[in-house]
Amino acid sequence: MKHEIDLSTWKRREHFEVFKDFDEPLFGITVRVECSEAYKKAKEYGYSFSNYYLYLSLKAANEIEEFRYRIEDDKVYCYDSVGAGPTIFREDETYGCGYMPYNEDRDEFMKQATAEVKRVKAERGLKFPYAGEDNIHYSTIPWADFTAINHARRLDMGRSIPKITFGKITRDGNNMWMPVDIHANHAVMDGFHVGKFIERFQELLNQE
Repeated sequence: MKHEIDLSTWKRREHFEVFKDFDEPLFGITVRVECSEAYKKAKEYGYSFSNYYLYLSLKAANEIEEFRYRIEDDKVYCYDSVGAGPTIFREDETYGCGYMPYNEDRDEFMKQATAEVKRVKAERGLKFPYAGEDNIHYSTIPWADFTAINHARRLDMGRSIPKITFGKITRDGNNMWMPVDIHANHAVMDGFHVGKFIERFQELLNQE
């Protein structure tokens, strides 16, 4: 479900009008998060760590309203929840795309995520199982401890869907660090909102 944002009273109306027609409206921020506690928890629960931190990041994104805003026909809508559209790497060195609806219940989400990864890995070719706007595009580059990233993309579709990319996990003593890049449309959010996401994601990595 979604509801339309009343642009006439929206505090970011002028920001939206300025940025919505930019050729490149996405801005990106790359940070490192510490994930040693989350890694321990994933092993304790018997979860895939990559699916576990995907869940935690999706939980953080759903808690921040601006990550659920989408521009459709020059109108802004807020979805009740958004799911994950991750790339999934295969043994033949290609990847496919999956879709995982958000489920606040951690165990249920992990079950569906495990099944979706298995399904995509068994396929061949590049398939897009879900075309809705109510998702976040996820990628993982576990081979690179990157400090910045950019994306190949079409400019005529999905312009307001956030993109979150995870990188290679490195160790520093007892700490485990992972680069995370967030690209978001400046017409619907600012660095403040991305900062809120980063802060909440780190809290969840520490606490869950």
